[in-house]
Amino acid sequence: MSNLPPTLESEPASHPFRRAVMRGLGVLVPPLLTVVIFGWVISTTQHYFLEPVNAGARQAIAWMLRGEVREDLALSDPAKRTALADGRLYYQLDDGAFVPAEIYESVRHSPGTEILPQTGRAYLSRYAELAYLRPYYAIPCFLALFILLLYLLGKFLAVGVGGFFWDGIERAISRLPLVRNVYSGVKQVTDFFLRERQIQFRRVVAVEYPRPGMWSIAFVTSEGLGDIRAAAAEPVLGIFIPTSPVPMGGYALVVRKREVLDLSLSVDQAIQFIVSCGLVIPPQDLEPLRTASPEDESDS
Repeated sequence: MSNLPPTLESEPASHPFRRAVMRGLGVLVPPLLTVVIFGWVISTTQHYFLEPVNAGARQAIAWMLRGEVREDLALSDPAKRTALADGRLYYQLDDGAFVPAEIYESVRHSPGTEILPQTGRAYLSRYAELAYLRPYYAIPCFLALFILLLYLLGKFLAVGVGGFFWDGIERAISRLPLVRNVYSGVKQVTDFFLRERQIQFRRVVAVEYPRPGMWSIAFVTSEGLGDIRAAAAEPVLGIFIPTSPVPMGGYALVVRKREVLDLSLSVDQAIQFIVSCGLVIPPQDLEPLRTASPEDESDS
């Protein structure tokens, strides 16, 4: 009989089950997180942009239609609470206001809530949504306006006055104790992915940095400086070594060309590797790891 405790004796037998569970999580988590992230983006956009814009547009249309509500009419049919004026049929509401029959019937057939509107202004607001703010053409219109707003904002910030104005706002944010830490991190990430990259990376390489035997991923940016090339008496390269997980920071170095190892990676694959701290490996490097996996051999 083994002298090992029961827990240690049963542990190797649980390894295949644990590995299967982890593999299942590895398959399920990426698409699930993708759906969650996209759902969060859509929900946030709807809650903080579409709904306020829709509410503002609804109130603006209701304000333009305010002349449709009449309060100076006399009932022609008290039983039905209707009145005739200028050849149009009006219905009287609980607050005493009169609205045209087409607005009244449209809202009553689609109130939007379990309780019908009680005032003329509420009727106009709901009618504006039904008649002018249908989702199938309101949403594309809002998106077009949003893109136009982004374009105008970009043009405004490109000129001197806009840039000076925005720099003042950022300086004010940088003085706020807690907000500046969050804002600076978000700004670095968004600047890297959304702004036009001023550095054109030519290819992905590896260099022994910060010491021999320790390799760092770098991007070739130029042919180096002439003075350094003359001093080295051989070809040199200008490289940029980014840092993980935020690749906006890093080191600009000039190294000998013979000390640079070219990698079969695209710039996007290298950036994914750096941002994920080495967790996201390119597909061409995953296949050898799978075929040589000791866990697979033990499962068989």
